[in-house]
Amino acid sequence: MKLTLRGEPAYNGAVSAHLMTQAFLCDMIRTPFGRHAGALAAVRTDDLAAIPLRALMARNPGVDWAAVDDVLYGCANQSGEDNRNVARMALLLAGLPQEVPGVTVNRLCGSSMEAAAMAARSMRCGEASLVVAGGVESMTRAPYVLGKADNAFARTQKLEDTTLGWRFINPKFQAAFGVDAMAETAENVAEMHGVSRADQDAFALRSQQRAAAAAPWLAGEITPVEIPARRGAAPQAVTQDEHPRPDTTIEALAALKPVVRPSGTVTAGNASGINDGACALLIASESAAARHGLTPRARIVASAAAGVAPRIMGMGPVPAARKALERAGLEIGQMDVVELNEAFAAQALAVLRQLGLADDAAQVNPNGGAIALGHPLGASGARLIATAVRQLHRVQGRYALCTMCIGVGQGVAMVLERV
Repeated sequence: MKLTLRGEPAYNGAVSAHLMTQAFLCDMIRTPFGRHAGALAAVRTDDLAAIPLRALMARNPGVDWAAVDDVLYGCANQSGEDNRNVARMALLLAGLPQEVPGVTVNRLCGSSMEAAAMAARSMRCGEASLVVAGGVESMTRAPYVLGKADNAFARTQKLEDTTLGWRFINPKFQAAFGVDAMAETAENVAEMHGVSRADQDAFALRSQQRAAAAAPWLAGEITPVEIPARRGAAPQAVTQDEHPRPDTTIEALAALKPVVRPSGTVTAGNASGINDGACALLIASESAAARHGLTPRARIVASAAAGVAPRIMGMGPVPAARKALERAGLEIGQMDVVELNEAFAAQALAVLRQLGLADDAAQVNPNGGAIALGHPLGASGARLIATAVRQLHRVQGRYALCTMCIGVGQGVAMVLERV
């Protein structure tokens, strides 16, 4: 099988020997995203991580799963049931052969996008040909943790909530960079870039409306999660995202109180949720795809990460996207689909404006984003990739950009091409 990219020659003959091995996305599947303490609350994190892996195996019976070079899984927490290398535990729970290795990747919110980027790099340098990338997060089941005592008979210990944000803060870091909470960073961005409350609420409403309209289509990327029932009752299947609020109105959004300060603009309605979910991507080289009977859906063209000041972490997608586009030799205007993680409407709008895109650009999150669908940290990057690939095929577009901001001041981005 030789793939020809539109407008470019197939990589064969003398040219192919000079080019790096390309990485192709061949399949993608995720669980529904559950609300905090919602439908997926009873599912252990490692079990949740195994569900999309098991689904990939069922969907691709022609694959020799013992030939998988690695399973790269993103996870931001790793303090509870996701400790001890959740990637390795999940692949074994899913039934992959014990000879298949696994590694857990942590770039916080960007963890599973980074996992996919690492998979592509391993193929380009010839060290892998078949990799599963993805990620998991159960924010509901994130534990409280207790640090060890500093000295004998210490009375200063405290519980730290690992659900989101800072814990065990280094005073030197705090003094140098601050430890603004996530919502505080969104307020910083809103103030710095003049993003109004009205614009944030309008963006949030569009996210909800687009997600509601796309719900039947989004079902195509979801594998059900069975929830054990009480004794004697049949298991319950969770089949759709739980976070969307399709009946949201602009009046309801406007009535919500700011969460940082009374004069602020960030609310629960124009921010992403605290969610549970997992997503997995099957990535193969051209030769491996042919060998295992897989159909490439998109090529991973380029990826990049970039840093920004921690207190404005929401702006991370701007330098990351620009770097990824530069590496791909492309411009933002060539992107037929843009999946921008909606951590907060404030930062999403500021990023769009910096990239030269309209607030309501039709190609940006056309099926809704994290404000509506939810943001299970370690799984969100893979979800953006999966949705972008499916949307490229839906609209017969060529290029997609996926990008997201990351706590402690980073951004990550990936450029994809439909094949």
